[in-house]
Amino acid sequence: MSRVVMRQEWHELLFLHWEISPEAVQARLPEGLTVDTFEGKTYLGLVPFTMRNVRPVWSPPVPWLSHFHETNVRVYVRDKSGRAGVYFFSLEAANPIAVELARGLFKLPYHWAKMTMEHTGSQIRYSSERLSHPPRPAYCYVTYGPQPGTVLDTAVPSTLEHFLIERYTLFSVAGGSLFSGKVVHLPYQFQSAAFTNLNQILTHAAGFVLDMPPLLAHYAPGVKVDVYALTPV
Repeated sequence: MSRVVMRQEWHELLFLHWEISPEAVQARLPEGLTVDTFEGKTYLGLVPFTMRNVRPVWSPPVPWLSHFHETNVRVYVRDKSGRAGVYFFSLEAANPIAVELARGLFKLPYHWAKMTMEHTGSQIRYSSERLSHPPRPAYCYVTYGPQPGTVLDTAVPSTLEHFLIERYTLFSVAGGSLFSGKVVHLPYQFQSAAFTNLNQILTHAAGFVLDMPPLLAHYAPGVKVDVYALTPV
């Protein structure tokens, strides 16, 4: 039985999504995972946000370690038992110690990056520049915030928004073995996002060259999260 090992808070999330070929995703997945689709389509997600109060369950937050920004590139998958989850092609984090811990504990492809987040009213100016370069340099710059005139709500089951946002299992690979980890939080309160000045090659560095703007953009102010230990699939 898996147990809670960490507590975290995720804030100021931007969910950007592109429709991509299910076959292109499947070709990049490890054995044991199958691309998940909604009405025959699948999506690549780019998610910048900031982490707060990241700590083991037995520890209070530590100022120099528990607060940092993160950006991930992810796709939507199912395992052989049909469990829905996410698979990460890359994760950027602004704390090198957190990067090494996450690589070891959760077997995820984290990279150390120089990252900033600046607030001007409801607008957030976000930047990320990878400092560890394999397989290639990668960056993301974007200004975003809630779309004016929209209100916060939760995703309705069986909708595209629910398919994309309400995911509570992650999958990772180490030594040729597949692992899963559970995260638990209240459903996201989210709304449409407005974004400008998007300039990024994180998706390119992950192996997906995109020639169009994101199809969907959502903003969520944040959630408190319990993170469970990995278990073999």
